[in-house]
Amino acid sequence: MTPLIYIFMRLRKNTTKSDILCHVVGVCLYKIKEFYMNLLSFMKEFPTEQSCKEHFITYRKGKGVVCQKCASTEHYWLSCKEQFQCKQCRFRTTLRSGTVLHATKLPYMYWYIAMHLMTSTKKGFSAHELKRQLGHKRYEPIWAMMHKIRESMGLADAKFILKDSVGIDDAYISTYTSMQDRVELKRGKGSQKKSKVTVMVESIPLEKNGKEEMYMGKAKLVLNPSEESENIDSIALQNIASDSILFSDKSSSYVNLKNYFEENIQTISEELKSKIDLKWINVTISNLKRFLLGIYHVVKERYLQEYLNEFAFKLNRRNYTNKFDNLLLNSI
Repeated sequence: MTPLIYIFMRLRKNTTKSDILCHVVGVCLYKIKEFYMNLLSFMKEFPTEQSCKEHFITYRKGKGVVCQKCASTEHYWLSCKEQFQCKQCRFRTTLRSGTVLHATKLPYMYWYIAMHLMTSTKKGFSAHELKRQLGHKRYEPIWAMMHKIRESMGLADAKFILKDSVGIDDAYISTYTSMQDRVELKRGKGSQKKSKVTVMVESIPLEKNGKEEMYMGKAKLVLNPSEESENIDSIALQNIASDSILFSDKSSSYVNLKNYFEENIQTISEELKSKIDLKWINVTISNLKRFLLGIYHVVKERYLQEYLNEFAFKLNRRNYTNKFDNLLLNSI
């Protein structure tokens, strides 16, 4: 029995038909161009500030409001005040309260345009460019708005965990260093100009032209400044199902993973390595570096996780025809 067939037999026990069906349906929907929300369709649906506001009200009513005082979910909508009033204690909640728009004064149209541009473009959109396109005078509010949106993207991906066949590896991303750090710059691991990111990617078995192949599933990227194996263990346990099969290299950071998961394959043949485990890890890391370098050029380590959230959100929804609605639902 070849290693490839062995992995497929192991994965079939855990991979449900619904998982495969969802992946195939997503690929099919991606090819239906008329449902894709491009710039023209976005402008047609949200031409004014009032249209964005009414759409936000509809989504907020549909998802529901939780009272901050008594935790009740039953509310009236007071159109004259533009607030929700609790049926139990009469406490009022503003339209933006508890959402990504909380405590901000930027127009709803700004938020909608930013969400659309950040989800419709494959690469990314810088805060400076968005400021110019919106005609806004100050950079800071636009930058803060985009980072709040990236936080919502991270919360959306935190709702699921990876399963079945999962590859795990570390990527070292170039980040901003101060002038003092450049004078005392270290080399190799622990360098001030490199930030370590733990990358985890699913591999899904699908049949194509009578042959079973591994396709890329979902991915998670977590900033991990530590080189200790305990940190890797904690990240893996939080993001990967315990009955999964893990693929990794021979790094000493992964020595404990076999104690927490069904199996951890470290010694891998060249055939298996190229066809299954680390192929999608390497593709993800390569695309991540190009994503950061091409648009943002250099980022600070303290903000790197937000950019990882944006990259992972779009990567995990690459087959979605309308990522805007998905982001908006997770922002309310």
